[in-house]
Amino acid sequence: MDKDKILQDLKKDILGVKRELRVENVGEVFKVGDGVAEIRGLSNVMYSEILEFEAGDKKVRGLALNLLEDSVSAIVLGDATLIKEGQVVKSTNKLLSIPVSEGLLGRVINPLGEPLDGGPAINFEKAKNYPIEKIAPGVITRESVNTPIHTGVKAIDALIPIGRGQRELIIGDRQIGKTALVVDTIINQGKDVRHKTPVCIYVAVGQKESKVAKLVQDLKKAGAMDYSIVVLTGASSGVALQFLAPYAGCAIGEYFMDQGKDALVIYDDLTKHAWAYREISLLLKRPPGREAYPGDIFYLHSRLLERAAKMSKAHGGGSLTALPIIETQLADISAYIPTNVISITDGQIYLEPELFYQGVRPALNVGLSVSRVGSAAQTKAMKKVAGRLRLELAQYRELAAFVQFGQDLDEATKRQIERGRRLTELLKQPQYQPMPFENQVASLYAAVNGFLDGVAVEEIRDFEKGFLKFLHERHSGILDKIRETADLADGLEEKLKSAAEDFSRNYFGKI
Repeated sequence: MDKDKILQDLKKDILGVKRELRVENVGEVFKVGDGVAEIRGLSNVMYSEILEFEAGDKKVRGLALNLLEDSVSAIVLGDATLIKEGQVVKSTNKLLSIPVSEGLLGRVINPLGEPLDGGPAINFEKAKNYPIEKIAPGVITRESVNTPIHTGVKAIDALIPIGRGQRELIIGDRQIGKTALVVDTIINQGKDVRHKTPVCIYVAVGQKESKVAKLVQDLKKAGAMDYSIVVLTGASSGVALQFLAPYAGCAIGEYFMDQGKDALVIYDDLTKHAWAYREISLLLKRPPGREAYPGDIFYLHSRLLERAAKMSKAHGGGSLTALPIIETQLADISAYIPTNVISITDGQIYLEPELFYQGVRPALNVGLSVSRVGSAAQTKAMKKVAGRLRLELAQYRELAAFVQFGQDLDEATKRQIERGRRLTELLKQPQYQPMPFENQVASLYAAVNGFLDGVAVEEIRDFEKGFLKFLHERHSGILDKIRETADLADGLEEKLKSAAEDFSRNYFGKI
């Protein structure tokens, strides 16, 4: 073979080699333990930046949280047992984000977007990466809350209405129906024919996986998983993922909000989220404050919940509604974390243990519960019946205290107490049976206008069931009109009154 030709070919190959200079920011792990790695040698690292640990064949990700003068502390977002002292760590120049697309609907994922439901891999070809942390929309881009998000629970839709774009806290002791309330709300979204069905994101923070599996089955049975996404960190998950879960759920909601759609995100619960952040902060040697929480514990939740918004038409018109859940200890709503979150949200739904054990379910304390959006998020029909309902229940609560002393009461007071007992009974509602808006209006109209006053308390539920059946069979036009117009105008109230009189006079007790 010609030596000159070989030399020429070699020269050609050498000259054809492209030289690329690549600068990598590299450091070394010098201390690791409890899911936290301390790294030396990394410079120009951003807060909340993804770092890559080279653990043999596997690459484990970490999140930079402490940026000190001579070191960086990161929480490990994978198997922390693979991280050893002396390992190489690279910065990626990317902030932590989650891939989001329509393909997430109906799936159970972890805060990094990885499926946990045993289903096929999620197709992220057309996905967008949404940052886990994001600055909340400004005041100019928002509009006031004006559209209801019907929960299907009479007591809430009438007394503590929730609007699209609102942040409404659900607070109470453990095992008194907080999660049951939000499950009913998710199920009812698919039945609200007057409004667009929002995408529902349920974020489980540190929950038992068996409990979440049952919840997913209940949603599937009701057909609600078609428009729902579950972000799960189980009780056995590391605190790093528990800390990130609510922000991941919020980022998914923002993706749909930015498309002009409505989204509903439920954080179950933020008490465990605060515990996870406290553990991380103590491991990162941040100074502890009250109850050993770090100084920025308020900012932890405020920067999350402020991202819920109702956007103006000029900015897409989408909305993100937040329903955070807080678990209290021994009904103490004046504790540190509960008071923090109460001050951030637009109202709270307080579930009281005493009412729960008396059989009032949902165990809603009407006195301590409030919606700061108020009737702005209510339809006209509901406003007409709900105003008097709240007043009569408030009067009943005041008078009920006197009855315990057994004094002789005048007739007007007795009537007020009897009306209150019947209203309390009417507001009881079984789980997984959300009630359509028009049925709620008809039922509450009959109650506040005295049609239940002559009915025994134990027969109230039968009266309601019979009355609604009567309306559906003989006066379905009234319910259709309420659903279409969301008002009791144009003689509709007279027709409803006439139907209620007819039923209470001729039919109750014979059905």
